Amino acid sequence: MESTKKFKSADEIKIKRHVSDYIFTIVFTIICAFWVYPLIMVLINSFKDKTHITTNPFNLPNAESSVQWQNYDQAVNTKMDFMSALWNSLTITVLSVALILLCTSMAAYFVVRVKAWYTTVFYYLCLFSMIVPFQMIMFPLSKVTDTLQLNTPTVIPFVYLGFGAGTAMFMFSNFLKSLPLEIEEAAMIDGCGPIKTFFSIVLPIMKPTVISVGILETMWIWNDYLLPYLVLRIRYFKTVPIVIQYFQGSYGRVEWGAIMASMVITITPIVILYLFLQRYIIKGVLSGAVKG
Repeated sequence: MESTKKFKSADEIKIKRHVSDYIFTIVFTIICAFWVYPLIMVLINSFKDKTHITTNPFNLPNAESSVQWQNYDQAVNTKMDFMSALWNSLTITVLSVALILLCTSMAAYFVVRVKAWYTTVFYYLCLFSMIVPFQMIMFPLSKVTDTLQLNTPTVIPFVYLGFGAGTAMFMFSNFLKSLPLEIEEAAMIDGCGPIKTFFSIVLPIMKPTVISVGILETMWIWNDYLLPYLVLRIRYFKTVPIVIQYFQGSYGRVEWGAIMASMVITITPIVILYLFLQRYIIKGVLSGAVKG
């Protein structure tokens, strides 16, 4: 009788787990649908004319409302030079992310392995950049960047390095603290110096964290509006978020079709990048979250 009760209780536990799994699946599917729905709305409205976007935004395109690819043609071939803005955004994002990953990974390796008062101070200064609100420094930043000529797409990555160093340093340093020192000691016995040890041994092991930091920084920089607007010479250089804002003309005139089309073009690369590399985000965050 006791064994039968044990089997029954085990079966009941399994059934309860399956029921709870189904419930959680349904709940999170509904939440996911709420998150994805705005993206679907942007996509379907990018094929409709302005009148039907404002009057029937929830309807699918039909023979009356559809303008096919005219909104995309207007977005790309507009006088605001959307393709140039797309190139500027791509240049800024690639250079900024590459600079952040290279500098902060090397700095985190130095901070973790060289235990001194100045490395501790440097580490906390980097973390401090995560705490200071951007609004407190936006006007001094604009003045400094104009004085130092950091107002073009090829040099603004140095500004992004300062703002993105906090998160990257935090994740890299936490991961390196969990990395056994014996691996580096074995490499040094084989004749590797600190630089070769870092690039040959440590950096490949940090791959999940590097990818997760890279994705997070890419999504932030690609979609950033305020910093380029304050720093860049807007007359000559615009990014995609700035151009999208410019589709709203004077006297309340808004080109909704062009806005929707340009948003689809802007969102697509980031969504594709995230879908291909999303598994590394969880792995990278977890690897840097637990020490030991």
